[in-house]
Amino acid sequence: MKQERLINRPFIALSFSAFLFFASFNMIIPMLPDYLTSLGGGEYKGLIIALFTITAGISRPFSGKLADKIGRLPVMIFGAVVCFAAGLAYPFVTGVMAFFALRLLHGFSTGFTPTGNAAYVADIVPINRRGEALGIIGVAISVGTATGNALGGYIGSVFPIDYVFYASAATALMSIIILAGMNETLADRVQFNFSLLKLKKNEIIEKRVLVPAIYMALSVFSFGLVLTIMPDYSTHLGISNKGLFFAVFVLASLVVRIVAGKISDRIGRVKVLKVSSFLLCIAMVLIAFSNSFISLMGAGVIFGFAVGMNSPTVFAWAIDLAEDNKRGKALATLYIFLEIGIGMGAFISGWVYSNDTLFFERTFYTGAAVALIGFVYLNVATTLKKMK
Repeated sequence: MKQERLINRPFIALSFSAFLFFASFNMIIPMLPDYLTSLGGGEYKGLIIALFTITAGISRPFSGKLADKIGRLPVMIFGAVVCFAAGLAYPFVTGVMAFFALRLLHGFSTGFTPTGNAAYVADIVPINRRGEALGIIGVAISVGTATGNALGGYIGSVFPIDYVFYASAATALMSIIILAGMNETLADRVQFNFSLLKLKKNEIIEKRVLVPAIYMALSVFSFGLVLTIMPDYSTHLGISNKGLFFAVFVLASLVVRIVAGKISDRIGRVKVLKVSSFLLCIAMVLIAFSNSFISLMGAGVIFGFAVGMNSPTVFAWAIDLAEDNKRGKALATLYIFLEIGIGMGAFISGWVYSNDTLFFERTFYTGAAVALIGFVYLNVATTLKKMK
């Protein structure tokens, strides 16, 4: 089913659906720290993202296996349905434990949809243009993330927070409608049965993609940190729209996503990732030094450049290494480590920050240190691989 043309009808439909899906679950993120505080759980802000990533990570081996067995579309639709249901449920949460239970449930959305999404892209684009294709789909995801954050921050600043949750649910519903009208790309499919949910040890992790997966965990640590700390940091610097930093860094990533993907198709994935990991370290240091709106947004642009170079390149690298009939499993492995990295970034940053503004600087330095470790690991791991 692979097409000669990169831009075709299925690719456009998938991009628009991805835009809506990522806008949906990112829409509520800027408002969640204050919402949790209103429920009496302000000291547990680090768990907002960490719990979300736990179920996302746990569900990855299942979504990878199912994407390779029953098809890409059912996996994507299931995740979007969870996102829709969670958006409707948030307004009815009245306690801290119920809130965290819902965050766990909501995590299944990103445990399924992005796995099917990446496998679908790999099915329909030319092999020698994977980096470019993932860069383009990354633009749709980035625009969705930025739009969701900015729109959620705006709605939450003007209307009661319930309106943010309902807007999130409506956006997820539109994503479902688009997916329902698309054609499946997996040729040899089987009917779903519960025995497919039984995982063997060799069905959880695809060893062929362990190096990019470990690097992924180290590189997205700072993303989990930013998701957790930035709403409070924005308030600390006098910025009223808590989603503005997210919008700036995501939009900045658009500038380099497609270009980085194309360059990685030509000169190799690792060379591009070395630059992105170094930029990520610099961005974390610059955020720590920020003391105004201008300096923070400037640091956000550098952070966006790093993220924009990193994301499509590491996914393309994993797809390059994966066998065709294990593509879903390989991508699920990558996403497992992505969730581990984001979750650890969220949890550790929440612990270091401790809801005390005196600790902002050291929290961002922690992110810089982990980004530097990622840079060193990438160099060491790839050098050792060449020596074998």
